[in-house]
Amino acid sequence: MVGGGQLARMTHEAGIPLGIRFKLLSDTPQDSAAQVVSDVVIGDYRDLDTLRDFARGCDVITFDHEHVPTEHLRALEADGIPVRPGPDALVHAQDKGVMRAKLDALEVPCPRHRIVSDPADVVAFAAEGVPEGDTDSDGFPVVLKTVRGGYDGKGVWVVRSAEQAAEPFRAGVPVLAEEKVDFVRELAANVVRSPHGQAVAYPVVESQQVDGVCDTVIAPAPGLSAELAGQAQELALRVARELGVVGHLAVELFETSDGRVLVNELAMRPHNSGHWTQDGAVTSQFANHVRAVLDLPLGDPRPRAQWTVMANVLGGDYPDMYTAYLHCMARDPKLKIHMYGKDVKPGRKVGHVNTYGDDLDEVLDRARHAAGYLRGTITE
Repeated sequence: MVGGGQLARMTHEAGIPLGIRFKLLSDTPQDSAAQVVSDVVIGDYRDLDTLRDFARGCDVITFDHEHVPTEHLRALEADGIPVRPGPDALVHAQDKGVMRAKLDALEVPCPRHRIVSDPADVVAFAAEGVPEGDTDSDGFPVVLKTVRGGYDGKGVWVVRSAEQAAEPFRAGVPVLAEEKVDFVRELAANVVRSPHGQAVAYPVVESQQVDGVCDTVIAPAPGLSAELAGQAQELALRVARELGVVGHLAVELFETSDGRVLVNELAMRPHNSGHWTQDGAVTSQFANHVRAVLDLPLGDPRPRAQWTVMANVLGGDYPDMYTAYLHCMARDPKLKIHMYGKDVKPGRKVGHVNTYGDDLDEVLDRARHAAGYLRGTITE
């Protein structure tokens, strides 16, 4: 697995019961997965020689992130090394411009968008969205995104004027403009697909964001009609098939007030919106990702409980962690805590908790209390 973050750490954990020998390419020995994997290579994934040396002897290569240069992945494939997902699929998660163009060709519903060249072009894009005869609107706000490299709110701007639109262009990379969707809530459809085309779909979840970072995930999404949930799952499965995805695919969605779903982002790896599956599904996203990239039969994605809630633990003012564990575990014996071994930084994801049960309000309260106590924002 290329990348030493928490996704690699939890994917490694899922492979242990199967006796899988797991090799890791990590930036530093302190990375989350490097702390627990026995076979670790420290190196730069952007260096092709490093990648080739690392891949030698591996049965298959997969990823903790989407940042490995596309041309390097093509070189690995040319060397005869299976890469899953492959570069032709992964580029759609690496490059938002490529993703939007492909989804348009597939007639997948998306927000209005196009690549823009400068702030004046942003003004023109905003104006294109003004209804005919509306003289009070200039089309702002709009969303600007760097086509590569953004995540967790980074590389994304909500701009309300030409002056505010200047910042994204300073990096000198292409910029994608999108309409700011007036959505009801954010959803995510998680699916897994194997090389021979077997695929499974998890229940569609509600993903609640705070400052552009995932805070809470509720599985399944409360109040979502069976019809719209089915449409979202079918859409995600179709995208996975058409793009040739092997492994886990997360399709982040906007639910609109008129009962539609629009595709916001794609991620081709285990995803924060699927962390609830560790304790809430028959087969977790991590276990199914391992099965998929090794072309093993996929596991049952169905939920174990009526409701499962995942709450992220973000960096803050930590009390003594042992004391925090004493409190959280004694208060809620069913609580599942997953910490990543990461240094605490304000706002950084350092862990998550999962709760489950039959009463959604109670399950939500348990998850948010535990996440807040582990962060240090709740003290009793």
